[in-house]
Amino acid sequence: MPTMMEQASDVQRTEPRAAGSRPASRFAGQRVHFIGIGGCGMSGLARMLIDSGAVVTGSEPKPNETTFSLTKAGAKISRDQLGELLDTGVDLVVRTAAVKDDNVEFLVAKSLKIRSIKYATLLGEVMAERLGVAVSGTHGKSTTTAMIAFALSECGADPSFVVGGTVPQLGGGARSGQSDLFVAEACEFDRSFHNLRPRVAVIMNIEEDHLDCYKNLDEIVESFHAFAKIVPNETGLILANGKDANVVRALAGLTTRTELVAVGEGFAWSVRPTGIQRGCWGGKVSYLGKVVAQLQLSVAGEHNLFNATMALAACHACGVDLKVAAEALDRFTGVDRRMTVVGSYNGATVVDDYGHHPTEIRATLAALRERYAPRRLFCVFQPHQHSRTRFLLEDFATSFAAADETIVPDIYFVRDSESERQRVSSQDMVDRVNHNGQHARYVQSFTDIVTLLKKELGPGDLVVTMGAGSVWEIGRDLVG
Repeated sequence: MPTMMEQASDVQRTEPRAAGSRPASRFAGQRVHFIGIGGCGMSGLARMLIDSGAVVTGSEPKPNETTFSLTKAGAKISRDQLGELLDTGVDLVVRTAAVKDDNVEFLVAKSLKIRSIKYATLLGEVMAERLGVAVSGTHGKSTTTAMIAFALSECGADPSFVVGGTVPQLGGGARSGQSDLFVAEACEFDRSFHNLRPRVAVIMNIEEDHLDCYKNLDEIVESFHAFAKIVPNETGLILANGKDANVVRALAGLTTRTELVAVGEGFAWSVRPTGIQRGCWGGKVSYLGKVVAQLQLSVAGEHNLFNATMALAACHACGVDLKVAAEALDRFTGVDRRMTVVGSYNGATVVDDYGHHPTEIRATLAALRERYAPRRLFCVFQPHQHSRTRFLLEDFATSFAAADETIVPDIYFVRDSESERQRVSSQDMVDRVNHNGQHARYVQSFTDIVTLLKKELGPGDLVVTMGAGSVWEIGRDLVG
C-alpha cells in the first residue's frame, strides 16, 4: 500500500455542479411505493424521487410531520399497510428493513409481481446517479455525516443528505438538495452498506459490533474491505482513519486513491489539537503537510475534533472552500441525542446521548467531564441488545471509569432470540463493572431510577442518560 502522501498527491477532484444542477434520474416518470414511508431515510429518499420526477405513494401507520410534508409535495400516503395503493402500474416497491416478509402490503406487491427492494438497495441506486459521499464506521457516522451535510450547505453546495438522527441546524435528518451531491450514512449492519455506490467513501473506525450478524472481528474487517472495493478505482476516493489498525487492514490490497486522516502528525489530513476552550476542542488542520484550516468547535471531545477533520476532508473532495467549510464546522452544534442538554434538576445538568458501544461510552464520558467539570457524574446506561451486551461484556466492564456512579436498568430487547435473552442480564454487567473497582448498581425500572436521581442530585452534578433504546425517557421525566 503506497504511503499516505503518495496516494493523496494525485487525487482527482470533482467539482460540484452549481445549485439547480440536480442530475437527470432514471426514476423520472416511474411510480414508486414506499412501505413505511415516514422514517428518516425512507422519507428522505421519497422526497428525492419526487424532486426527480417520480410519482410517489406510500404507507405509514404513524403519520408525522414528514409524511405531511411529503403529501404537500405530491405523495399519496395511506395509514394502512393493506396494499390499497398498489396495482400493476406501480414500477417499484421499497420497504424498510423492519417490514417483514409476511407484511400484508408486501405480499400484495409480490402477488402483483411488482419489483420489490429494501431501503439500502434504493439508497445505492439513487447514490449511483450522484456524487455520493458514504460515511461508514462503528462510531461517529451520524455526527460526521451531519457535519459534512451542514458544512456543504453553509458553503452553498446544497447537497441532498440522509443522517441517522435529527439535526436541528439542518431542519431534520434528511433533505433533497438541488445539486448532485448526496451525503449518507453507510451502515455495516447486515452488510447493508454493500448496496451503496459512493464516489467518496469515509471509514471512521472499525471495532467489534453487530456480532449477531458477523462471526468475529475478521468478518467485520472483510465486510469493510468489500465496501471500500465498491469505490471507483479511477475517479473515487477513500478517506480513512490512519490510526485504526483494523481500518488499515480493511484497505489492504486496494489500489483506490486513499487519504488517511488522524489526530497527530504525518497523515494526509492531520489535525494538531490547540487546546480546550469551555470544554470544546480546537485544532490546526494540515493537508499534505500544509496548514489549511483552523477549527474551534462548538461540540465537545477529541473524538469530535477527529470527526470534524474527516468532514473537512470530505468537503474538500466535494470541491468547496476549506476556510468556509471550517468556519461552518465551528458553528455545528450536533445531532440530537449526542451529548444533548435536556435541562436541569435541583442544580444538576441533565444530558442525553445515543452511545451504546464501550468505545462510545468512554469518549462521551471523557468529553462530558471536559465540558462541564461536574462535581459528580452519574451515568444511566441502558444496554442495547442482549447479544451485544454478552459479546462485549468485558469491554463494557471497563468503559464507565469516568463516571462516579453508573445506574443500569434492564437490557433493551431488540432483534435477539428469547434464548439469547436468557444468557445475559444487566446484573451481569453491573457485577463486572463493580469488579473493576467502579461503582454501579442495577435498578430495574425507569420510575425507580428517576426517584433515585431526585434524591441524589444536587448543584454541580451532571447526569447522562445513555443508550440506543428508550433510556432518554428518564431524562425527560427528571426535568419535566
